[in-house]
Amino acid sequence: MCIVKKFYVADSHFGHERIIEMCARPFSSVDEMDETLIANWNAVVGDDDIVYHLGDFAMNLADEDRVRAIFNWLRGRKFLILGNHDYKRVNQLHPTLARLEWMATPTTSLETTDGGHRVYLSHYAHRTWPGQHKGAFHFYGHSHGNCPPIGRSRDVGVDLPDVAFRPRTFDELTKGMIE
Repeated sequence: MCIVKKFYVADSHFGHERIIEMCARPFSSVDEMDETLIANWNAVVGDDDIVYHLGDFAMNLADEDRVRAIFNWLRGRKFLILGNHDYKRVNQLHPTLARLEWMATPTTSLETTDGGHRVYLSHYAHRTWPGQHKGAFHFYGHSHGNCPPIGRSRDVGVDLPDVAFRPRTFDELTKGMIE
C-alpha cells in the first residue's frame, strides 16, 4: 500500500530570471534555479503524492515546451491555486498553464484537510479565512516572505528559509503553530 503525502509550495517562478535578483535567490542563472527547484521537489515528492502549488508556477509562459517539460519532470499529482503571474490577461488563465495536466481546473482558492485540520489555500494572504476562528489554517504565497503571518496563517513560498526551495508537508509548515 502506498502512503500518499500532501505537500504545499508557492512562487517557484520557473524560468523567471529577474526573480533571482528580486528575491536574492542563491542561484547564478535561471537554469541553475530551475534545476535546483526540480531536484528539490523530486527529492521529497513521490509519484502518487499531492502537491498544491499556490501560484506563480512559471514565468516565460510563451515557451510552452519548456514549461510543459518542467511540469512533467515534477513528481506528484499537482493542483494549481492561481497566482498573479498565472494569467495572460485579467481573469484569463494563461493558455500554457491551462493545457497542463493539473488534477483539477486551476482555481483562485481551495480548501482541503490535512491531518484532520482544515486548510484554506490561496496565493494571497488573507486577514481572515474560512474556519479561522475554529482552528483552520491558511497557507499563501505571493509575498516572498514580506507579509507576516496572522494566527494560523503562513507563507509557503520557496523563498522562506524553512521552505528552502522545496514543497513542504503540513507538519513541517505548522511546526510550532499547533498547541
